[in-house]
Amino acid sequence: MIKVFQIVAAFMCCLCMCSVAQSQILSKESFVLDPNLRQDEPIPGLISNSITDITFLNGVMWLGAGRGLSKTSDSGLTFESSNRQHGIGRGGVSAIAQRDDIIWVATGFDSVNSIGNFQTGGGLAYSNNFGLNWNFVPQPGPTPISNITFDIALRDDEVWTASFGGGLKKSTDLGQTWETVAPDSFIFNPNSRLNHRVFSVINTDGVLWVGTAKGINRSSDGGANWTNFSHDSTRFNQTISGNFVVCLARQQFGNQDNIWAGTRPTTVESGDDTEFLGVSFSGDQGFTWKTTLSGETVHNINFDGAIVYAASNNGLWKSSDFGETWFLFPPATSADGARRILSNKVFDVYASPDQKLWLGTGNGLAFTDNNGASWKIVQSFPPTGRDGEARTYAYPNPFSPNAHNVLNGDGFVRFQYNTLNDTKITLKIYDFALKYVTTVVENESRIGNSDLYEIWNGRDKQGRIVHNGVYFYRLELEGDGEFWDKLIVLK
Repeated sequence: MIKVFQIVAAFMCCLCMCSVAQSQILSKESFVLDPNLRQDEPIPGLISNSITDITFLNGVMWLGAGRGLSKTSDSGLTFESSNRQHGIGRGGVSAIAQRDDIIWVATGFDSVNSIGNFQTGGGLAYSNNFGLNWNFVPQPGPTPISNITFDIALRDDEVWTASFGGGLKKSTDLGQTWETVAPDSFIFNPNSRLNHRVFSVINTDGVLWVGTAKGINRSSDGGANWTNFSHDSTRFNQTISGNFVVCLARQQFGNQDNIWAGTRPTTVESGDDTEFLGVSFSGDQGFTWKTTLSGETVHNINFDGAIVYAASNNGLWKSSDFGETWFLFPPATSADGARRILSNKVFDVYASPDQKLWLGTGNGLAFTDNNGASWKIVQSFPPTGRDGEARTYAYPNPFSPNAHNVLNGDGFVRFQYNTLNDTKITLKIYDFALKYVTTVVENESRIGNSDLYEIWNGRDKQGRIVHNGVYFYRLELEGDGEFWDKLIVLK
């Protein structure tokens, strides 16, 4: 009876914490689910367009996506994917960690209860044969609600996980049992202690670094003792920009050994209005910090020697002088202009040993081998014109110009189609009464035997966003035919 009461009490405690969390900026927004596709559908190639985690080991690139896990062993030419039916957890991948031939992944999904909508932990899975087989581990903690695993670190035979509701956890038996480790000297209580709400964890040669809603914590003895580094308005130029730490990364170059962090304010709960968005970094094991990229919401950080890359809401930033100056890449577009990343947000960046730079976005995967002069864009989509499928469709549908595929202030809808031969295309939009609205493209050349798309920003020929309603589009392929379909616009 006591055991049952403890479980129920823990569950209610987490629910109380959930209700608090909904009023604060304490969710890791770079974790994106893909709600439009069923999880059990077999999908060749890239499993989803929501790419939030990228890692590389032994010639294989692993991608955490909104519907599962994808990998490429040939630098992006082909992809293989795994999801729940292969043994990993339910939902999208929220964290990846790997060492040698072992890889761990965590998953999560959105759930609804009487209080509201919450990110929910879907469990973890590990493979000790480089992804050939998976072993599922249930989500640790009394409840998976608001207990999604945001990060994983491997240290010797230990697995460390970071989550908002579950805090910092450690397992030494491949997830059979878990120990909750408070990254300070207090009893674990995420309701009242922001430092127990954990978002990021890394291992640097045995030293653990943990990012929470109350700063950065370091332990050199496996979690027995901790040092906390948090924002302090009295030493403004020596501390992190904000106490909400969503990512951590280590940079080693020459005699440099830096810890970098994406740091955000927790002003609502802390009452400190001197906190600000940005990136914080330290070269002396955390005792002093510098801040840079002030005002930027940064999701992940990666390095190519001395070069620092930061994935942010405004795009990909690059610094060659340890954060003194920054360059913002233009949005990624393929060399022929046929494919574009229709979003300013970049959720992850990775500079791989084969001299490629990889971007994970909510709108697909992009990579370049020439410093962004041209990009290869990989996007997941149902093919057209095959096995009895329609020759064209619009997505997302319904489409919101204010919310979908927002790039430089405009939202975009795609009109997917396939070509049989080299052709010229004209695509026009009409309202429900078949009154002409605008022309998307007219008499433009397109290559044959290809799956292509055109994009529209939801504006009429005068440049005004169209009203809510049902619209039709007409796709004309020279020498092939004329195809109609319907689009719903909801602002």
